Amino acid sequence: MFRAKFSRFWNHPAGPKTVHFWAPAMKWTLVLSGISDYTRAPQYLSTRQYGALAATGAIWTRWSLVIRPKNYFNATVNFFLAVVGGVQLSRIYVYNYQQKRIKANSETEKQKQNLA
Repeated sequence: MFRAKFSRFWNHPAGPKTVHFWAPAMKWTLVLSGISDYTRAPQYLSTRQYGALAATGAIWTRWSLVIRPKNYFNATVNFFLAVVGGVQLSRIYVYNYQQKRIKANSETEKQKQNLA
């Protein structure tokens, strides 16, 4: 039973004997790196970097399900890459929005003080 399943896995067109297995396996490091950046303050994150990761993750998720053989392992890693990129982009957006509101509030307070 185990031998037959392992043999199917080993000889699969997207199995460990092909780049179709090892490229997504190495891509998990990008996902883990993005997750580790959750502890980093949003002002130190790059919009371009996480935008690129989210976009490529979304594009390659779709592509992995269109090509033959379908590569679910590649689709999974790219889906998580898109999610991580999207979460980081939302953190950056919220931080920038809060900074604009703080700046606008402080300018309003300065104008009030100048009028008084």
